[in-house]
Amino acid sequence: MAASPSDPDAPEAPGRLHDLAVVGAGSAGLAGAVTAAELGLSVALLDASEQTGGQFYRHPAPALGAVRPEALHHDWSAFSDLRRRLAAGSVAHLRGHHVWSVLREADGTWTVHAVTGADGADERPARVRARALLLATGAYERQLPFPGWTLPGVVGAGGAQAMLKSGLVLPGHRIVVAGSGPLLLAVASSLAAAGARVPAVVEAAGYLRYARAPRALAANPRKAAEALAHGAALLRHRVRVLPRSAVTEVHGTDRVEAVTVSRLDRDWRPLPGTGRRVACDALAVGHGLVPQIELATAVGCATRPLPDGTLGLALDDSQESTVPGLWAAGETGGVGGAELARAEGELAARAIAGRLRGRPASAARTAGLRRRRNRMRAFADVMSAAHAPGRGWPAWLSDDTDVCRCEEVPAGRVREAVADLGARDARTVKLLTRAGMGWCQGRMCGTAVACLAARGSVAEPAAERRPFAVPVPLSVLASLEGTGAPERTGQPDGPGGPVAESL
Repeated sequence: MAASPSDPDAPEAPGRLHDLAVVGAGSAGLAGAVTAAELGLSVALLDASEQTGGQFYRHPAPALGAVRPEALHHDWSAFSDLRRRLAAGSVAHLRGHHVWSVLREADGTWTVHAVTGADGADERPARVRARALLLATGAYERQLPFPGWTLPGVVGAGGAQAMLKSGLVLPGHRIVVAGSGPLLLAVASSLAAAGARVPAVVEAAGYLRYARAPRALAANPRKAAEALAHGAALLRHRVRVLPRSAVTEVHGTDRVEAVTVSRLDRDWRPLPGTGRRVACDALAVGHGLVPQIELATAVGCATRPLPDGTLGLALDDSQESTVPGLWAAGETGGVGGAELARAEGELAARAIAGRLRGRPASAARTAGLRRRRNRMRAFADVMSAAHAPGRGWPAWLSDDTDVCRCEEVPAGRVREAVADLGARDARTVKLLTRAGMGWCQGRMCGTAVACLAARGSVAEPAAERRPFAVPVPLSVLASLEGTGAPERTGQPDGPGGPVAESL
């Protein structure tokens, strides 16, 4: 019996040209893929995970026997609908495909390169060709270092939620949740509902900043309802919320034993004499999310600065990037949540179908999607501005605090590169200290290095230009057959080019 198009074991036919390749099977990618297929396009959906849903709709593997995985999510019905449409449709769902590069060929088509297996461990190269490309690659957590952040028991806020959603485990029994952003409330309420003791949610920003945008708040009542639901859950579990505060030190020998929580001024500098110790055995910490845009910037897509100091892709009214034939949806354009991601994914799919089929999509449906997208994107910008890190947070760092964990570069060495060796940006600091040259390629330390290099002024966002989006074995590169040089739409390699950026 022939494998169905969504069978994970169905091999990709060599040389097949799809109408659309979608990278990422989260909310945006699923909405884009199923909508495009329902509009008559042949679609390949590539994702690193074996399960759909992305980070937002992570859920336990069937072997764990979870009876009600939806209990850990809100708006599960929207995901269930997308999953049902994917299973019923003709999308070629390529699971376990870690995309490391996309190339625009001379004829305007796209080639997507991936390695397969868990974390790419199979080391088998895969190549998908398509007439159009939709990137829905999501975001990763931003971390700001502090003394003790490398101790066992310190995990990302999103990481703690992922452990619970996909593994049904907790990072500890008594967990402090800290950092900045609305994700903290969701994480704390989930952990508390699962049986953890959460002494406090430590939020570096102040929630009153939302009041500066009453129109955006009024236009998005569901966001207010979500916040109230999380607040009620925290109240029920007796979790304290400490605004304008931060974890400025972690204590312990073999693992976390306690944290110091300090009050902050408007620029996020710790106020002297306000530090107090809170006992815990785990810390879930994160300071917002960073759009994952390496695949797009490697082919020259333009970016736009976001209110929280990160970069998102510059997209037009139909979600198309500045490189023709490449669309993006979801967190790639700025972090805004699953509902916004679904609207952008469908909007992009309708625009792609109209372009490839030569006939416009439904004007009424498209206009409605654009109104929803604009309304929710306005709120996303308000949220981004409200939780933007203050310039004074590097005052948390002692000189022996590791900033780059991969290369074990302490804050003192970065400060020396800036003060004594003349470094003025993160790139120069990297060349002088190796900060950002490790396994994560600066994703973990990039923000911190840029802020230290800025010395209290506005930090320049990381360029996010990397030739490979994920680690690639040399054997995979060696196995690629020569296909000619792809069309270059970005800067040439050389000083400041993509290859130099990775060194």
